[in-house]
Amino acid sequence: MRIDRIKLSAELVRQDMTQVELAEKAGISRVTVSNIKNGKSCSDVIGYKIAEALGIDVFELLEK
Repeated sequence: MRIDRIKLSAELVRQDMTQVELAEKAGISRVTVSNIKNGKSCSDVIGYKIAEALGIDVFELLEK
């Protein structure tokens, strides 16, 4: 799964959330969040955890 790093960054700003806060809320490591923000792909499970932590649908974060 490829999460659009710009959409992820924009959502973090919109929710006034840091990478560390997102990682804690999603139950993943900060390094994983950082890697995704730097353009790396992630597993579907991680993608769904991030979307759930942000309270949005995972399809809102995916690259087109």
